[in-house]
Amino acid sequence: MASESVTHLLIYGIGGRGGAVTWLSQWLVTNEAQLVVTSGARDTLFVQYFNHVPLATKLATDASVKWGRASTIDSSIDELRRRGATESSVGVIGPLPLGAARALEGAFGPVVDLNAGYNRLRLIKSPEELLWFRLGARLADLSIEALANHLRPGLSERDLVGIVEAAYHSYGGVNGIHYFAVNAMSDPQYCVPRQHPSTRLVRHGDVLSTEITTNFFDYGGQVLRTFSVGEELSPLFRELHDVADAAYQAIVERLVPGTHVSELVEAARVIEDAGFTTFDDLVHGYGGGYLAPILGSLSRTNEPVPDMVLEEGMMLVVQPNVVTTDHRAGVQTGECLVVSADGPARLHTSVQGALRVGG
Repeated sequence: MASESVTHLLIYGIGGRGGAVTWLSQWLVTNEAQLVVTSGARDTLFVQYFNHVPLATKLATDASVKWGRASTIDSSIDELRRRGATESSVGVIGPLPLGAARALEGAFGPVVDLNAGYNRLRLIKSPEELLWFRLGARLADLSIEALANHLRPGLSERDLVGIVEAAYHSYGGVNGIHYFAVNAMSDPQYCVPRQHPSTRLVRHGDVLSTEITTNFFDYGGQVLRTFSVGEELSPLFRELHDVADAAYQAIVERLVPGTHVSELVEAARVIEDAGFTTFDDLVHGYGGGYLAPILGSLSRTNEPVPDMVLEEGMMLVVQPNVVTTDHRAGVQTGECLVVSADGPARLHTSVQGALRVGG
């Protein structure tokens, strides 16, 4: 706020993605919430719906919690006026809807977008944050362990959703994502986990690739694994996974402070050298958003590669999704790691590498 010369800040969150609202108030946003921040004053948190106010009051102990009334933005504008907000003195963080942004600017003139600054703040994780992220990571690991124990022929991808979620619900975990792709190793058709599960049944000789994020409140880990069903990986899928393992290891060896992120892309050149490519991002920052650096591989770029170096405390997901160039076959491997002077620190505890189940 000081660097952008604003004296008041409106932070917006909606739909279970609390972002900065949760980070600063501890309220895990349900429908909609707006946090009004002024230096030297107590924060005010406006919450929708009315029946969500009691729990928000209990959790957001450092803020004055109020119902947002019929219009949350009108309530926030009234509060900003009460605090003495003037022309060009208000900044915004979060995905504020167009109508609300117009109302805010109608009251106080042009607002200052502080999202880039907020994202920079979230790049470096505090020890307290890492503890919470480690809890989320462990809950995601429970899903991997449950799949290893219960994946079998006859189940659909929808059944896999039940297995995954049942593993962590009793511990307070909440689904972030659970993506699956089931393929016949002898005739693969789909190279990357699907965002919505299909009704295809698992069969002997199949391969499953998966990407799972489980959240503990607003803090989650992300883990990616590949399973073969009843058989070892076929020669093609074994080669794909060996290349993915090699790319993963080459990237991980460079996760130390001072590494330029372009080195991570170059380290994964083994993928192209083997005649393969990728479909998903190779590396991305994580925790508090989908953060920089977001990197594609040499053959599937996510341009431009940012001019940035790794710093201690950054959390990254390394996830080489190595696929054939016809996009019919692919594997997933990887997980969240934290950059440290002693090398990358794991948040996850699940077994790494390809896993065989059954038979």
